[in-house]
This record gives sequence, C-alpha cells and structure tokens, in this order.
Amino acid sequence: MSDVPSSERQDRAVAPYLAGMPQHSQILDVGGDDTLTFYCGDLPVDEAISASGHEPNGYFWEGVATYLDPTLAERLELDSEAGMFSAGGARVDLETLQAKLEPLLSGEGDIRALITRAETDGFEFDD
Repeated sequence: MSDVPSSERQDRAVAPYLAGMPQHSQILDVGGDDTLTFYCGDLPVDEAISASGHEPNGYFWEGVATYLDPTLAERLELDSEAGMFSAGGARVDLETLQAKLEPLLSGEGDIRALITRAETDGFEFDD
C-alpha cells in the first residue's frame, strides 16, 4: 500500500493522448531522467491478478511490460519494488508503455486474458 495519499496521486503527468482517461501511472522528470511509475496494492485490477495466482506488485508489472513489448522493455531500465512499478528511459518509450499499461491498471483491459496467454506461451512472471 502506498504511503502517498490518493488525493496527491490524482495530479499526475501522463502522455498527452491519455489525458481525460482514468490514470494510475505518472511520468516524472527525476533529476533530468524520465521515469514511469505507479503504486501497487490499491489498483482496480489487483483482485483479478490475485485470483489468477499472482501477486499484484511491481515485479509482476515488470513481467507484464516485458510480455507486452519485449523490445520496448529492453530499452527501459526496469527497477520496481514490491509496492511500486518503476521504469526509466526515453520519454517516448515511457509514454508508449504507459499507453499499453493504463487500460490494464484500470481494469478496462483484460489482465486475466493476458496472464493466460502469457502462461500458455511459457512466460513466467517473477512476482
């Protein structure tokens, strides 16, 4: 669970084409480096992840990012923790990843189908 109040997490920088959509992630400039981040543990999709036998933590989401777009994930520095997903890299790459993850984070994307497809493909989540 995050120690940052949800009211503070509502004002987030997102890719321009995500404006107006439910958002759970933010892209921050940290000392000149861009980072895509979101807190784990209070996402709308957590229950579905747990029901699929996985832990809804930062490491799980690193696996989702890697499965969704392995080439993109290779260009990023994935540095998550149990309670937070974090990826650093070029802003355009982070915006691309954010656009792929946001529907899943909000529960609008089908995380269960993604997990099933990944496991059928032999992908192992490191959660």
